[in-house]
Amino acid sequence: MATSVRLAQETEQRLDFLASSTGRTKAYYLREIIEQGLEEMEDYYLAAHVLERVRKGQEKVHSAADVRRDLGLDD
Repeated sequence: MATSVRLAQETEQRLDFLASSTGRTKAYYLREIIEQGLEEMEDYYLAAHVLERVRKGQEKVHSAADVRRDLGLDD
């Protein structure tokens, strides 16, 4: 899928330099940045969403003691 993004001039220059210095394309680095950044954002925002649900009492939580007992790890 083609997507258009406006970059600050300094960011564009850094990306150009990286691409020309390594022989890879700007598109390669943009894909890498997006994939890694998206993974980090998913981790953060999805965890924050669950935390908010816990705080509102909408998400079931289990104590470590209960989990150990239920799994038979206290024996």
